[in-house]
Amino acid sequence: RTQACCGSLLGHNGELELARKLARQNLDAFDLKNLDAIIVNSAGCGSFMKHAPEYAGKVKDIMEFLAEIGVAPPESLSAPVTYHDACHLVHGQKISRQPRELLRAIPGLELTELPEASWCCGSAGIYNVTQPEMSRTLLERKMKNIAATGAAIVATGNPGCIGQLRYGAKKFGVNVEVLHPVTLLARACRPSGF
Repeated sequence: RTQACCGSLLGHNGELELARKLARQNLDAFDLKNLDAIIVNSAGCGSFMKHAPEYAGKVKDIMEFLAEIGVAPPESLSAPVTYHDACHLVHGQKISRQPRELLRAIPGLELTELPEASWCCGSAGIYNVTQPEMSRTLLERKMKNIAATGAAIVATGNPGCIGQLRYGAKKFGVNVEVLHPVTLLARACRPSGF
């Protein structure tokens, strides 16, 4: 209950001392000796935390963790889906295979590979705020690639990417729902969906 923000966005913005203070608060909040893992559902936060030696390999992205334990959703989702690799997940944590494996495990889900899936969407921590023109250029390219897949849903594992891609869908008129992969897994685990 005493955990705080991981400090990632502050670190991106050069506020290193405040980022370290938040990291220390979290280290005090977690009983690392008695935890098997600290599960993180934000690629940026997970990457930031994994690079802190104090966590000693305890931090796992939720997709990494679910792939390790094995998940077999019982319900079918009939939807064309594509997957965008969040930079902090694919480049920062070297996680790319696991989210795709978990999505392919959902019965009925049609996963189409996204061209340039590992290219940045333009969010990049606070890049969309500090470099808005270049961010929009990257976003436009990403949205063209998403549209070309014909997917109704694009899944990605970082809240910054989710917000950026939702903005891009509106701005460039791409009719696509943007979700975290865990949301799709949850839908496939509930008979009525949600």
